[in-house]
Amino acid sequence: MLLKGKKGLIFGVANEHSLAWHIAREAYAQGAEMLFSVASDRFLRKVEPLAAKLGSPKPIICDVSTDEAIADAFVEIREQMPEIDFVVHAIATAKREDLQGRFVDTSRDGFNLAHDVSTYSFLAICREAEPFLRPGASLLTLTYLGAVRAVPSYNVMGVAKASLESSVRYLANDFGPQGVRVNAISAGPVRTLSASVVKGFKDKVDIQQVAAPLRRNVTGEDVGKAGLFLLSDMASGVTGEILYVDCGYNIMADFITRDGS
Repeated sequence: MLLKGKKGLIFGVANEHSLAWHIAREAYAQGAEMLFSVASDRFLRKVEPLAAKLGSPKPIICDVSTDEAIADAFVEIREQMPEIDFVVHAIATAKREDLQGRFVDTSRDGFNLAHDVSTYSFLAICREAEPFLRPGASLLTLTYLGAVRAVPSYNVMGVAKASLESSVRYLANDFGPQGVRVNAISAGPVRTLSASVVKGFKDKVDIQQVAAPLRRNVTGEDVGKAGLFLLSDMASGVTGEILYVDCGYNIMADFITRDGS
């Protein structure tokens, strides 16, 4: 029971395929109590039954694109969870057209949207959570290999994830004196709602299962277990890190082809 007695927030569950949901399930199995937050009523209808399965109350709606909405959400959170042991941030978005063509054609609005929702929201949530964090708390977000390599069609999201990874390091430095850890998981391609809008996503999945050292695709369960580790005291000395959970694909040379040769 690695998280027995610990309480945390889960931002970004969309459905049962979400990586945040897999992390939440592992946390629940190890004794954690959680509150979920969703972006809108549309997601609330899908996530409320999932939260109930883990004994969690009705999810809190929070539009992370405005500071006012985040502050309002934390007023509700504080009433239900006055002390916080962990936060999981699994929020990202970009315009569909910006994940289809060339990066150079990204609009100014599209660039700002991707960074505001996918990156700045992590800072904003951490700032609001700070007064309620217990010593030893863990803040966790999700990234992808496209942050450090040019992945076709990932485009502006890769640039936003690069900003997110840098933010992890700066936040780790900010929160370290309080004994609070900040890390990210860089997961391999998993079939989720957000991944479905990336052009050529199926090809990325197909390549991984033959080119990764483990010769298989990463699963949501793999990510969930890694998340559990980083949220628990087992990772008490780990902060500012990007943990790759991709069956080893990130270590392979760029000339690896679809047939693994």
